[in-house]
Amino acid sequence: MRVAQELIRPRLSRRHVLGLALAGLGTSLLLPGSRGFVAGAPRRVIVVGAGLAGLAAAQRLQQQGHRVLVLEGRDWIGGRTVTSERWPGLPIDLGASWIHGVQGNPITDLARSSGATLVPTDLDSVLLYGVDGRPLTATEEARLEQLGQGLSRYLEDWAETGEQGGAPGDLSLEQVLKGSGLLNRLSAQDLLLLAHWRNSRFEQEHGAAVSSLSARWLEADQAYGGGDALLRPGFSALVRALARGLTIATGQQVTAINAEPDRGMTVICSGASGSADTRTHAADGVLVTVPLGVLKAGRITFSPPLPAEHQTAIQRLGMGNVNKCCLRFDRPFWPADVDWFGRIGAADGAWQEWFSLLRPLRQPVLIGFQAGPVADALEGWSDRQQVAAAMASLRQLHGAAIPEPTGVQITRWRQDPFAFGAYSYPALGSSPAMRDQLARPIGGRLFFAGEATSADAFGTVHGAYLSGLRAAAAIGAALQG
Repeated sequence: MRVAQELIRPRLSRRHVLGLALAGLGTSLLLPGSRGFVAGAPRRVIVVGAGLAGLAAAQRLQQQGHRVLVLEGRDWIGGRTVTSERWPGLPIDLGASWIHGVQGNPITDLARSSGATLVPTDLDSVLLYGVDGRPLTATEEARLEQLGQGLSRYLEDWAETGEQGGAPGDLSLEQVLKGSGLLNRLSAQDLLLLAHWRNSRFEQEHGAAVSSLSARWLEADQAYGGGDALLRPGFSALVRALARGLTIATGQQVTAINAEPDRGMTVICSGASGSADTRTHAADGVLVTVPLGVLKAGRITFSPPLPAEHQTAIQRLGMGNVNKCCLRFDRPFWPADVDWFGRIGAADGAWQEWFSLLRPLRQPVLIGFQAGPVADALEGWSDRQQVAAAMASLRQLHGAAIPEPTGVQITRWRQDPFAFGAYSYPALGSSPAMRDQLARPIGGRLFFAGEATSADAFGTVHGAYLSGLRAAAAIGAALQG
C-alpha cells in the first residue's frame, strides 16, 4: 500500500529546481590537487565552525593562498553532519542523512570524489497504517492523496496571490488552514488523514509547528532533480575529505569577535567545556559558520554589535528541531520491500514516521523521526522512556510479539549547545531576504555562511556547502581589495 511521495517526504515536491549557476560552483577545486593564486600578500582568515560550510570555505581560501585557521567548539569536526560509529560495521548518520536530489547536486560529486558510495532510497516506497493498525485501503490512500494535493494547490494559490500584492502580509500555515474553511467540510476520518499529511509534509520537513511556519514562504527554497541517496560510510567521508590539509583547532568555543579600528579582527575563545582558559587570535577576516541556533542564543558577542538588519534576521528566522530514535533489532519484523512506513491518528505527530534500513542497507534498523514541538518535548525524556513509547507505537502496527531492540541511539539537537536545533526554517515574520541579509559581509572583514544564509537551499547539506563557497569568494575579493 503506497501513497504519492509528496505526501510523505516533500523534498521533491518543491516547485523549483536549482539551475546550473549553483551547480557550476562544483567540487573539484575543493579537494587536494589544485591551487589558486592570491594577488598580493596572503591574509590571515579565521573560520568559526568546522561544519560543511566552514570546511568548504576554508579549503577554497587555503587554495587561494590565504593562511586559514578553523576554530571548532566541539571535540570533533563535522557540525550537524555527524556519523556515529557506535555500532561496529554499521555507521549511522545522526544529523544529515540524505543527499536530497542527486542530479546536478554538488554534494553528489563531492561524495563520489571522497570515496563514498551513494545508496538510493525510494520516496514512493511507503506503507501507511490506519488508526486500527491495519494498512490503508486503496480508497483511503486515494483520499489522502486527493486531500493533500487539494490543500497544496490552495496554499500555492494563496502564496502567489500574496506575492502579487493581493493578500495583506503573511500568515502562519495554521491560520491559512483554519481560514480556508476546508477543515469545516471534512469528516473525522478526513481530518485524521489531513493531520498526517500536514505533519509529514510540513512539520517533519521544517522541524516546526504549523503555527510557526510562514505560509507565504514555505516554498521559497529550491531543489535538485533526481532521487535521494544515503551515503556509505556516511557523511563523515565528506567531512574527512574537506578537512584534509586544513589547520583545525577543536575544543575552542568562540565567545567574542571584535573588529578593531584599523587593526583587523580578534577572535576570543574559551577552552573545552567553557573552561576559564582563553585564547585570542588575530585575523584580517573572520567567517562565522555556526548554526542559526547559536546566533539566536547569543553565544558569541560581537563588538561593535551586528547591524540592525543582521540582528533582525537572526531574531526572526526560525531554528527547527528534528530528532532521530534509531532502533537496531536482531531480526526484522516489518515488511522488507518498503523504505518508509507510518501511522495515521497521532494527534501530535509522535511516532508517525519511520525509515527502514532493511532494503537499502540490509540492516534490521528502524529510525523514528520526531519534529517540532514533539521533538522538543521528547528531549526531556530518558532514552528508556523514548524507547518504551516507540515500541508501544510499533506494537500497534506489528503486534505485541515483536522483539525489543538490541541497540538504541537517540539525538537531542535542541539541547546541543553547538546547534540549539537541527536546521533553520521559514518562520512567520521572516522572509528569504533576511537570509540574504544575514549572508551580507560587514565592513569587508566579517562574513557569515551556513544553511541559514541560503535563500535557495536552507536546511540542506548542499545549502551549507554552497554558502561556504560563496563566502570564500567574497572574502577573497575583499582581502585582495
